[in-house]
Amino acid sequence: MEKKLLYRIHVTGMVQGVGFRWSAAREAWKRGVNGYVRNMPDGSVYIEAEGSREELESFTAWCRRGPGRGCVDAAEVQEGVPEGYSEFRIEH
Repeated sequence: MEKKLLYRIHVTGMVQGVGFRWSAAREAWKRGVNGYVRNMPDGSVYIEAEGSREELESFTAWCRRGPGRGCVDAAEVQEGVPEGYSEFRIEH
């Protein structure tokens, strides 16, 4: 079994009010990535994503593009210790 990794992804740009969280959840579900996504008070989006390196790299590439209505300026990634998430959820 491939080792699970955790990516903490901080996405900036026009990423709130454009369906970013819902789109990110759909992309995570398609890739088998677990964790969560939430809006931050400063207008950015924060994601904790857990999966294989291949799943996470694919998901991160999507995060750098975002949904069609959004405009991503940057998606900074930091690796962390896996938390053992069992699903991907949208936090409000």
